[in-house]
Order: sequence, then C-alpha cells, then structure tokens
Amino acid sequence: MYAALIILPLIGAAVTWLIPFDRLRPKVLSLFTFAHLGITIQMLSFTPPQSPGGWFCLDALGKIVLLSTSVLFLFCALYSIGYLFYRRERSNRVLCCGLLVCLSAASMVTITHHLGLMWVALETTTISMAPMIYFNRNARSIEATWKYLLICSVGVALALIGLYFLAYATIVARVEPSLLLDDLIRDAGKLSSGWVHAAFVFLLIGFGTKMGLAPLHTWKPDAYGEAPGLVGALLSGGLVNLAFLALLRIYQLSLATKEIMFFQNALVVMGLISMIVAAIFMARQADFKRMLAYSSVEHVGIMAVALGLGGKAIFGALFHILANGLSKGVMFLSSGNIHRSYNSKSTDHVRGALRRLPWSGGLFLAGFIAITGSPPFAPFISEFTIVSSAFIQGRMLVGAIFLISLMIIFIGMALTVLPMVMGEVPADSETTSYRDTIYTVGPPLALLLLVFLLGVWIPAPLMTLLNEASALLGVPQ
Repeated sequence: MYAALIILPLIGAAVTWLIPFDRLRPKVLSLFTFAHLGITIQMLSFTPPQSPGGWFCLDALGKIVLLSTSVLFLFCALYSIGYLFYRRERSNRVLCCGLLVCLSAASMVTITHHLGLMWVALETTTISMAPMIYFNRNARSIEATWKYLLICSVGVALALIGLYFLAYATIVARVEPSLLLDDLIRDAGKLSSGWVHAAFVFLLIGFGTKMGLAPLHTWKPDAYGEAPGLVGALLSGGLVNLAFLALLRIYQLSLATKEIMFFQNALVVMGLISMIVAAIFMARQADFKRMLAYSSVEHVGIMAVALGLGGKAIFGALFHILANGLSKGVMFLSSGNIHRSYNSKSTDHVRGALRRLPWSGGLFLAGFIAITGSPPFAPFISEFTIVSSAFIQGRMLVGAIFLISLMIIFIGMALTVLPMVMGEVPADSETTSYRDTIYTVGPPLALLLLVFLLGVWIPAPLMTLLNEASALLGVPQ
C-alpha cells in the first residue's frame, strides 16, 4: 500500500508524458489523482502496518496531511480540464507530468518516518513545481521561478545541515547513528543538547523557508503571482502543509529532547512576525494574486503560532491544515478564472466580477469570507481554537497581536476584494473568450462546500483522527 501511493502517480506521470494529445492529458491526470485519493481513503480506513525497518509508517499526523493533499490534487486536476482548454497556446505535457511527480513526492513526505528520506521528498516537490511556475514563459515568470528555486533550495539546504547536526548528535552520544524518527525519540535523552539545539535552529529556518514564514517568505509573492491558479492552490494549500508536517516531526523530537520551550518560543515569534508582515503588505495590494500570497504568509504564521502555544492550540493547528488548504483552493481557482476573463491581475482593472462571472465572482467572495476566519466556515473553528487557547494560557500579548493582525488583514483584504466583485464592469475592460464552465467552477464550488461543512460539523472519524494526532504532539486526551 505504501508503494502504491508513490508508484501510481509516477506511472501516471509517464503516461501523461507519452500521450501526444494536449486535450487528453488533463483527463488522464484526473483519473490518476482520483485513484490516488481512493488509495488514500482505503489507507485511512485500514492503516497498513509499519514497514520492515520502520522507514514507512502512516500515523495520524501523516494521515491528516495526506488526506488534505490528495483531495486538493484531485480538485486541481479536475479544474485543469477546463483551465487548460483555454490555454491551448501552451503545451501542457510538463504541467500534467510535473503535477503527478509532485503528488508522488508529497505522498512520500506523509508516509516516511526517516527524516533523510523526508528531506529528499521535500526537495523533489520543490524541483517538480518549478516548471509549473514557469508555465506562462515570460520574463516575470522566469524571475519568479528562479527566486522560488533559489530561496527554497537554500532553505532545504539549511534543513539538510540541521539533519547532519542531528546525526552527529547520535554519534557524540555513542548510540546507533540513525535518522529514523522512532530511533531518535527513543535515544533522545542521550543526545548532545548542544548539537540538538543547533540542529533545531537550522531545521526551523530551513523548513520555515519552505513554508514561507516571514522573514523567509520573499519567494511567495512572485511565485504565487506568476503561477497559474491551480499551481498557486497546490503551493499554498498543499506544499505548505508538507513543510509544516516536517516541523511537526521535529516538534515530536523536541518533546523527547526537552528542547521544547526553545522550539515553541521560536515558532511563536516567527508566526507572529509572519502575521504582522502579512497585515502590513495586504493593504491596498494592486495585484490580487500577490494578495493571496500574503494571505498564505498569514496562515502559515497562524499554524506556527498554534504549534508554539501547544496544548489545545495544536488541535487548531491540525484542523487548520485542512481548513486552510481547502479554502486556498477556492481562492486560487476562482481567482484564476477571474484572471482569464479580464486578462489582468490588477485590482484597478478588475471590477464587477459578480456581473461578468457570477459563479467565479461569488466563489471568490465566499472564499474571502472563509479564508479570513469568518463563520460558518472551517477556518473560524481553527482560528477561534488557537486564539482562545492563547488567552486561556495567559499569553495575553500573543493573543492580542494575533487578534489585531487578523482584524487588519480582514480590512486589508476587504478593501481589495469587495471593489473587485462589486459594481459595474469597466467600459474599457478587455473582452476574452473565457466563460465559466462546470470544470472551472465545479472544483472550487466543491471545495467551498467542504469548507462550509467542516465549519458546521466535524465528522466523528475526523475528530478521532485530530485527537490522535494531537496526542502525538503531547496534548493530553
């Protein structure tokens, strides 16, 4: 079963590469992502045993991220059928093949307990997404691609140094050298505290760069701004969660090594800085896709703060993996439709989207309400859990900065989104061939319904899974 999650998308990548017809590839892509989700659901229901040697094991943390990733990939693949129909001027061979390679690597991140193999898989997701950011093949997209590759690769390289330090800590402690998470947790009390501390610094900076935590976020506005909407959805709702899972693994280890206070404080500081930076740059954004990039900076900050607070806030962080991932899918896919219709990302040119594109404009507006943590959508549940936990713990300053940042971000996004969707379409607005179809509207609509359902009702199996994952991170049940 573990092999199927990794090999099936690779087979799909080979098939899509060999197919000579552009219109057929997105449908094959959708077929393989649907099969991947089927395997994922089966593994959630009947978890396979740990592999010999302990390299592969699907625990509750991995299940949450795997489920979120697989669902998002499926809906983005379905969306690509309609989107790529309007982008017939570009070959979609690299895009469809790259998405499946990325899905394979993402699956490996969720099921491996070997930190070295996890690092390899994360770097593979970084490399495989680069050609998709360059899909438009213009000067801005190549600049965004190089910035993405350079900064993220530096971050992942720093994480590799952290893993070296961790491995050296086992040598100094005269225990069996290993990067298996279970072995490291077992021998945590014997590891050299100095080398472990240094390792955690590099791992936090490295994986924080991959997540896009401020001040390591500078690749996000360009990459999200120039990538197609479906690629932006996967970057912000999928790959971010993979890097966060890597931080969750380090958090598990920090609990065992008694370095937890340092790690938690660093997460809170970086998380709050991310939220403040997002609040500052969100106001009056002239490019609505760059606005969504800063929204992503905000939400990785929210998850970092929650993990740093610990306790019940961790439940909020884990639920936010699902809430944020699905909500970002709504926002990026609907924004891609608006971009196609107006042939512009400028908020000065995009007006009256509800009149021109009633479905996409309505989805973009509803996505804004959801992503800003408004009821009755899922992000409200996670954000309320996190901020209430901060105040219950007596972390008044953290809670106050958290709330004020959320309010400023809400106002900043509203000043951008509301003029875009309301009012009349400008008389000089460019007319394009784009029209909403079931393929371009159905996937974000389905994601929005999921975000709404999770906001009013958390199914018992999901609640059990979230509680099991919280227990792995030291939350008493």
